Amino acid sequence: MRRTVVGIAISLVFLFLALRGQDFGAVWSALKRAEYWYVIPALALYFSGVWFRSLRWSVLLHSVRRVHWSELFPIVVIGYMANNILPLRTGELVRAYALSSRTDVRKTAALTTIALERLFDGLTMLGFMLVASLSVALTSPLRHLAVVAGLLFVPMLVALAIVSDGRVRDALVARIVPRLPHRIRDRAERTVHSITLGLSILQRRRELAVVAATSLAAWLFEASTYLVVAQAFDLRPGLLVVLLTTAVANLATLIPSSPGYVGPFEAGVLLVLVGVVGITRELALSYALVLHGVLYLPVTLWGLLFWWRESLSWREARRASVEEAAS
Repeated sequence: MRRTVVGIAISLVFLFLALRGQDFGAVWSALKRAEYWYVIPALALYFSGVWFRSLRWSVLLHSVRRVHWSELFPIVVIGYMANNILPLRTGELVRAYALSSRTDVRKTAALTTIALERLFDGLTMLGFMLVASLSVALTSPLRHLAVVAGLLFVPMLVALAIVSDGRVRDALVARIVPRLPHRIRDRAERTVHSITLGLSILQRRRELAVVAATSLAAWLFEASTYLVVAQAFDLRPGLLVVLLTTAVANLATLIPSSPGYVGPFEAGVLLVLVGVVGITRELALSYALVLHGVLYLPVTLWGLLFWWRESLSWREARRASVEEAAS
């Protein structure tokens, strides 16, 4: 409960930053002038990206269990839905629960592969920022964000690659597990085994290249969604600015916040469009609100439909989430 309150408070701070000094009459006028038929191709592009994410997860799960992307697509959508209606990225735990309910994949192994997804997402966003910086002058806050992302994701990749090595892993297990209380030793060994399975892809270059390629494809499709929605407001930001906006808006959502990342997302979009491009705050906010709606509403409704179709239980999902958080 305390974490939820903190997340909502953080969202309110970012909402204040996004709404401060806005002419809401001008925001409303921009919203009325927008050509909303662009939403249709934008959604097609967005869900193409979700398909690539399903394909990527299938590859990440190869060492744990062979699961076809068609089985994973509904679960990925359910995860997005849960992140949109539950606080603090609880959707990742819900996605692990949904997968374990349909297959024999342990939740710990599923969460390990999901953590690798987030790592590749972060590295892709960092790559977008670096590519954009070749011709777009980054403001001081954006340079700081790029540095923080680099310090967060690159060492994490190196550390996980080291741990995934069998010799290093066995040495750590031999040193740590025997020192644990006997009653939790077996559970700790099973947990380590599940994590090891999830990380083992870091030792297989060919599959790792596929994960990197599908990550890039997924985010390029999502960036295309940003670009198409911009056309609805007669904005012509250019490809590199779109890549930068996609990266900053999504890195901002890593900050703990309310369900659906309300506040950090809008603030991230404004940080680029106002601070770098010089678009008026009112037009940038109008664009951010519609874009957020495109990214939020359809996948949430589809996720609820999949949840009902799969006959999943919120009570079981909550219990699984608590168990994973406590373990």
